[in-house]
Amino acid sequence: MDLISIVVPCYNEQEVLPLFYDRITQVLNAISGIDYEVLLVNDGSKDKTLSIMREYANKDKHIKYISFSRNFGKEPAMLAGLQNAKGDYIVILDADLQHPPELIPQMYETVKDGEYDCVGTRRLDRASEPPIRSWFAKKFYKIINRISQTEIIDGAHDYRFMTRQMVDAILAMPEYNRFSKGIFSWVGFKTKYIELKNVERAAGSTSWSFWKLFLYAIDGIVAFSTAPLMLSVLFGFVFCIIGFLGTLFAIIDKIVSLYSWLPYLSKHAFGVLLISVMCLIGGLIMLFMGITSIYISKIYMEAKARPVFIIRESNIDR
Repeated sequence: MDLISIVVPCYNEQEVLPLFYDRITQVLNAISGIDYEVLLVNDGSKDKTLSIMREYANKDKHIKYISFSRNFGKEPAMLAGLQNAKGDYIVILDADLQHPPELIPQMYETVKDGEYDCVGTRRLDRASEPPIRSWFAKKFYKIINRISQTEIIDGAHDYRFMTRQMVDAILAMPEYNRFSKGIFSWVGFKTKYIELKNVERAAGSTSWSFWKLFLYAIDGIVAFSTAPLMLSVLFGFVFCIIGFLGTLFAIIDKIVSLYSWLPYLSKHAFGVLLISVMCLIGGLIMLFMGITSIYISKIYMEAKARPVFIIRESNIDR
C-alpha cells in the first residue's frame, strides 16, 4: 500500500483550515489502495491555527502537525514538511484551496505509471491579479530564464506531486537561502505540468504583499544566477573606456583647442554635463556595490550555518 504525504505550510489559516481539512480528507479517503498522512506546518501563526491543528490531530490519526517557535517563512515550512514526510509520494499544496485537492488522484495515477517523477501545476493566466503585479511577474520569469542556466517555469505553483526519489534529491541540497521553484527545476527529474485557472482564496487573506513577492524574486535571481555580478564588470569596463577617451579628449583639447569646434558648449553646460556624469557613475557604483552586498549577505548567512527553522511543538514521532 502506497503512503502519500501531504505537506501543507500554514500561516494564520484559522478561517480556511476547517474547509481544507474537509476537502483533503474527502479526496484522500476516496483513493483506493493507499494510506496517507497530512503534515500541517504552523509557521508561527498569530491566530488559532495551531489550536485547530491540535484538534484535528487528536481526532484523526492521519493528521500530523509541526509548529515553529516563530514565523520563519514559507520556504522553511515546506522544507520542514519534506524532512518529516514518510510517504512514498509527497505532495506540497497551500491550505487556502487555491490549489484544488481534487487533482491529487490524477497526479497519483500519472506518477504511479512511472513515466513521470513529478506532476506540477502552473497558472493558466493572471486575469485576477492586479495589473502591476502581473507585469512584474512576467518580467521576473523572462529575466531569470535569460540569466540563469536553470529553467524556472513561468507561472509554476508550489503545488506538486513528487516521488520519494525526487524529494530525497531536494533534501540533499542543505542551503539556508532556499528558492524552491528553482530547486525543483535544478534537481531535474521528468515533470508534467497541469494548467490551473487562478482562483480566489476560500477564506481569510493572503500574507503575500507586493514587497514580499519582490524580495522573493530577488532571492530567486541571486540563488540561481551570478549574472548581476557580471554586469558590474561590464559597466566598469565601459566606464574605463569612457574615462580613457575623456582623458584623451582633454589632452588633445589643450594641444589643438578643440573648443573652437564646439561653440555651443558653454562653461555652464559643461559643468551641468560633468555633474550629471558624476551622478550617473556614482549611482552605478552604489548599485553594483548593493548587488555585491546581497551576494555577500547570502554567503554570510550560509557560513553561520544557523538552522533553517526551529520546531517548538509537534506530534510526529522522532
